[in-house]
Amino acid sequence: MAGVSLVMDGKVALVTGGSRGIGAETVRLFSEAGARVVFSYRQAKERAMTLMEECGGPGRCIPVEQELSSPADGRALVGAAVKAFGRLDALVVNHGVWPAEDAPIEVMSEEQWRSTIAINLDSVFGLVQAAVVQMQLQGPPPTAEDGPKGHIVLISSTAGQRGEALHADYAVTKGALISLTKSLSSELAPRGILVNCVAPGWVATEMSAGTLGDPLLGTKIRAGIPVGRVASTKEIAGPVLFLCTPMAGFISGEVLNVNGGAVLVG
Repeated sequence: MAGVSLVMDGKVALVTGGSRGIGAETVRLFSEAGARVVFSYRQAKERAMTLMEECGGPGRCIPVEQELSSPADGRALVGAAVKAFGRLDALVVNHGVWPAEDAPIEVMSEEQWRSTIAINLDSVFGLVQAAVVQMQLQGPPPTAEDGPKGHIVLISSTAGQRGEALHADYAVTKGALISLTKSLSSELAPRGILVNCVAPGWVATEMSAGTLGDPLLGTKIRAGIPVGRVASTKEIAGPVLFLCTPMAGFISGEVLNVNGGAVLVG
């Protein structure tokens, strides 16, 4: 007897920030589920090419070098994905910047504030805008058997729900993505496009390695997580994949907290 599986056969997905960490694991899982995947990278070209080959080569997985700091950048990336595979069924907005050095609000530079907003929000506007246009062009409204016309998953953070002292710029953008999820859900679900959000807690990635490796901070962080550890990248990518499959066809506007029980809000 065959087991239950999460499948994306025949679908095309775009994953931003896909060359490392959560993004790379998401690319792998989507590819394993049968999707053709386009993913963006900014600097890690060698990793991107290795991931492409791992996921079946350019006929199945295509990396695109793309800066994401403006709406135009986001629209350009969606255009590249559609050019590569002819359609777009799922958009996963995973890219973002978290300035690692603490910055009290009274000394945070305007340059840092604007840069974080540009990367974490402005580009998202362009990505979503272009993705929605493309998804609506891809045929009539879906039937129950076909599933939704499209899926959009925005990656937020626990910082978007409870804030993060000394990192107000980052927390503001992640909170905005939660609000955007709820706004777009009401707007787009009637048109067959489902928008949801995954809000990870602490995850073992290169970006968090320095903080989690600190004897004092790392211990304090783990003590605040009821399951007693940080997440693996696959434990975040798995819920993202689920939200882009027909099994999530009745979920819209949801904030899925994947944080080991550390923040119990929605």
